[in-house]
Amino acid sequence: MAVNQLNHMEYMAGMEAIDSNIMDKVLSKIADYDYQQFTGQDVKKALAKQLLSLDDYAAILSPAALPFLEAMAQKAMLETKKHFGNSVCLFTPLYIANYCENHCVYCGFNCQNKIRRGKLAYEEVEKELRAIAATGLKEILILTGESRLQSGVEYIAEAVRLAAKYFSTIGIEIYPLNSEEYAYLHQCGVDFVSVYQETYNTRKYEQVHVSGPKRIFPYRFHAQERALLGGMRGVSFGALLGLDDYRKDAYAAGLHAYFIQQKYPHAEISFSTPRLRPYINNAENNPNDVHEKQLLQVMLAYRLFMPYAGITISTRERSVFRDHIIGMAATKISAGVRVGVGGHGEEEKGDEQFEISDARSVKEVHQMILKRGLQPVYSDYIRV
Repeated sequence: MAVNQLNHMEYMAGMEAIDSNIMDKVLSKIADYDYQQFTGQDVKKALAKQLLSLDDYAAILSPAALPFLEAMAQKAMLETKKHFGNSVCLFTPLYIANYCENHCVYCGFNCQNKIRRGKLAYEEVEKELRAIAATGLKEILILTGESRLQSGVEYIAEAVRLAAKYFSTIGIEIYPLNSEEYAYLHQCGVDFVSVYQETYNTRKYEQVHVSGPKRIFPYRFHAQERALLGGMRGVSFGALLGLDDYRKDAYAAGLHAYFIQQKYPHAEISFSTPRLRPYINNAENNPNDVHEKQLLQVMLAYRLFMPYAGITISTRERSVFRDHIIGMAATKISAGVRVGVGGHGEEEKGDEQFEISDARSVKEVHQMILKRGLQPVYSDYIRV
């Protein structure tokens, strides 16, 4: 069978299947979600509640909630302050490789895109880590393209061991793993795992993931649960807004996180809200009808539905938007970002995954946070 004929709902050899009904619950809820049915009265009722039901969450993500964004923002700001105080965590991503085995039509790293590929040697990884640590940052997110061949688990593990010498919190954003592999990386020093489903529409998912292991929808869906089974402290959720119907995808990501939190109450849950961005050889890769107003609604809905969850705002967004969303809904912001391979301690070895919109340094973002009356936080965790 040709690779691109793989059934996107069937596991490939070596992929761990776990006993979980969360995917079925989320897909069932999406199928029933008609956001046009909600009214302004439904939104008012939801905003009057302390704890939102699933129906309330559906209502505040609907078009009927757009006239209530100011009220949602005020309520979200109170919830953020109640649970996170004035603190805003800072971090930066480090891309250590951009080789990829997947053909995903929306991504600059996809295996069919003719870009400069690169992978950092261990000494180069450490040079990058030292350069980032010199900015004062204590949290790092290690990323690779999705290639087990070029960026194997042991390669990532060694990068994590090196990172543990400089950083108190380490996250990874790599290809999905089995629970034993997550357990191994956790032992090496990983705290958090970020995996984004991209879209929860299984038909659209099949269309945009032409070939490669990422084509397998359920294996990706259950990655966060396998990470928690492997002992990880926290997991992050998100959809690539603009890839499909963003309201349904945002709704699904919230449900996914909610059901995981119910099943694993000890887990630290967080969201990211990436929108489509142009990349090398595809300047038209934009988020369609997801403008800043819609992005704001999604982030406010996440905050009101899951008040304890962390929310990250990335450099995909304009600096003005990022400045205003922290303290209101977002609790974590990236700074000093490079989205090519390397670029912190030496020249980039590989091309970028996408275009960024906010290239400010750590110092500049730090000063912005202070000016907004908030407190920059570099470490909220002590490794013992």
